[in-house]
Amino acid sequence: MAGLVLVGLPGVGKSSAARAIAERWGRSWIDTDDVIAEMAGRPAAEVLREAGESAFRELEIEALTAAVATDAVVATGGGVVSIARARELLAAEPTIWLDCDDDVILARLADGDRPLLDGDVAATLARLRSQRSDWYREVSRARVEASGTLDDVAGRIIEALSEAGG
Repeated sequence: MAGLVLVGLPGVGKSSAARAIAERWGRSWIDTDDVIAEMAGRPAAEVLREAGESAFRELEIEALTAAVATDAVVATGGGVVSIARARELLAAEPTIWLDCDDDVILARLADGDRPLLDGDVAATLARLRSQRSDWYREVSRARVEASGTLDDVAGRIIEALSEAGG
């Protein structure tokens, strides 16, 4: 079982928070996009762009399965919850949903390579929030506000996990 799994929209800060918490706990951390990149031999964004979302999601479920079999702190890709099997896996793990206002996420996304957010980023982010929020809620023990300093966010996550019995 993973030590902690973080889910949420692209740009909400899952990778940064996972790294910070892993450091506090003296554990390793895994970003499933990094696992996908290792498996495919190229960046996850490139796999998504070139192979398509369906092929990407197949690799993503493999990456998630491998990640949650460790005791690491795991940062997932924002769309992993769109896979029914992934939701089953996540629901059995100590999973926390990171979330914050779209304005905060949009500012964080300014320099990233996010193929699913090409075009009108604000409209796409709003659509993804509408599609995925129920799934994030379904798999998570708690929703944690992800705005503010990384130290504050990490503290909120650890507190929420403790309160949720994780």
